[in-house]
Parts: sequence; C-alpha cells; structure tokens
Amino acid sequence: MVERGDAGAGAGAIAGERRQLINVAYRLLGSLAEAEDAVQEAYARWYALPRGRRDEVRSPGAWLTTVTGRICLDVLGSARARRERYVGAWLPEPVPDRAEWGFAREVGATDPAHQVVLDESVTMAFLVVLESMTPAERVAFVLHDVFRYPFAEIADVLGRTPAACKQLAASARRRARGSQAPAAGSGQAEAVRRVKEAWESKDIAALVDLLAPAAVMTADGGGLVGTVLRPVEGGARIAQYVVAIADKAPGLELLERSVNGVPGLVARRDGTVMTVASFELAEDGRVARIWVVRNPEKLGPWLRAERESEAGRVRRAERERRACTERSCPVRPVPGPSRSG
Repeated sequence: MVERGDAGAGAGAIAGERRQLINVAYRLLGSLAEAEDAVQEAYARWYALPRGRRDEVRSPGAWLTTVTGRICLDVLGSARARRERYVGAWLPEPVPDRAEWGFAREVGATDPAHQVVLDESVTMAFLVVLESMTPAERVAFVLHDVFRYPFAEIADVLGRTPAACKQLAASARRRARGSQAPAAGSGQAEAVRRVKEAWESKDIAALVDLLAPAAVMTADGGGLVGTVLRPVEGGARIAQYVVAIADKAPGLELLERSVNGVPGLVARRDGTVMTVASFELAEDGRVARIWVVRNPEKLGPWLRAERESEAGRVRRAERERRACTERSCPVRPVPGPSRSG
C-alpha cells in the first residue's frame, strides 16, 4: 500500500491507527470479535519486525492497513466454511451507540465497539448486503467505496492488478445496488416505536399493519439460545411469532435504542440485554426486514454498555450524596438498575 505518512512515526502514532483499523476490519468481517483479533494480529506482526525494517516503513498506518486487510481477506475465505456449520442464520454483530448508554464512553479505549464510527456503511442492512459478496469483492468495495483507498493500494492487499480490483469493486457495487433499500430516515424511529407498542400490547392486528406483507425476520441464536433456525416470512406469520414470544417471556423489557446507528429495539430481562433487533423499512414506511441477534457471544458490547451505564448512575448518585452532605441538603437514595426506555 502506498506510504502516505511521515517518517519516524512514534509509538503514539502507531497506537493511534487502532480506531481506523477497527473500523476497516469490522466492515470487512461483520464481527467485532474477529475485527479485534485481526487488528491485534496486525500489530503483533508490526512489532515482530526487526527495528531496522520498521524504521524503513515511511507510513506505519498504511502498512498496518495493508496487513489488516490481508488478514481479513484470509478470515473471510475461511468464514464461509465455518458459517456453513453455524447453527441457524449468521448475522453480523450489532454495535450500540455509546452516547445512549451514558457512562459507557469510559470503556472506549478497551472496547472495539466504541471505536466504530456509526454511519450508513455500518448499518445492519449494509453489512448483510456485504455478506453476499465474495471476499475479494468485499475488500475492494469496502476499501474503495467506503474508505476511499485508491485501487493501486487495494492491489497490494488483494495481490491483484489495480484494474482487476476496479472490476471487483464494480461487481460488488452492482450487488449492493440490487439489494438497496430506502435509507433510514426520521420515519424509522416512529415505525420502531409503534412496533414496540404493538409488541408490548400483544396486538397482532396492529403488528400486521406495521409489517409489509412480504416482510422477513431473520434470527441469530448461534445454537446457544432458543430461536427460529430459518427466516420467518410474511407479515402475518412474523406478528404471530413475536406475540407468541411475548407470551413465553414474562418480564421482558423493550427499549428503543440505536443499533448500528439506526433506530432499533433492545430486549432485556433483569437488567441484562438478551436480544438486539434491527429494522429496515420498505418504501411505503412499513417494516420489510427484521434482524434479531440473540447469540450471547455477539452481545458483549451491549452487556458492557449496560454495566457501565449502571455504574455511571451509581457514581453520579454518590457524588450528589457527598455534595449534599457538604451542603447539609436532603440526601436521595442511590438508584437501582434503570428500567426506563
């Protein structure tokens, strides 16, 4: 990859590339855990270089991006075989918006989810489209169309000519256009809110009205928790299914939360996130796709955000208690876990 930085970059500059690398790797792999592993491996290879070889690299950031891209390409090549053995449907790992979870920002340096920039290139709908591409198409498309790397640099990652990389990106672009849905707008939050209300009231008729007749719901439990193994097709069938789930899950609490930067729903029980749901709307404003992630191995960032949010509330209450003690004002009790949406 073309070297674009300054010579002699220090350790701080090397570490500063981590956010960009996590962003690239997550979009390439659709898995935060695998993205973190890929970036860690890239850093390990960097520090394994002899000191003289590292000094020769004018742009460590470009070097790390090239190596991360190659690692992700290898992971994508093996992922297809692994996902064929996956129990049920495989979905990308959802990412929370840390701003919605208060003090979750305090773990930012240690949690890869907090280094992912939430934009249209990270929505669940976009990541699902990326899954339809070949590994080489995905790498060429993401690096060029999302991160604006020139094809000459992408050629270093894929081991192909720039012209071949351009063709790969064009092929991927055609796949993306063929799967394109209306962009999420202000109507999405209202649609999700209405789904939440109908789900909570177990109103099948209202749910059917909110869902497109050809709506599809895909769930990912990874064989670790109970869920449907095949997509549920048709608005009426989806409505009946989610209401049946409500009957079987007393005490389940629904919260309106952003999922990969788009309004979605989070279900939790006893303060623990159990399910994250993402939605895509049809042109008429009804829900066309629902992606439900229940695999606990993919909910780690949400569980950490929830814990940090609760810890932040306790810390704020303690500070208020100390301040009130100094001013001899009435002391409010430390709140328990939040149950508000």
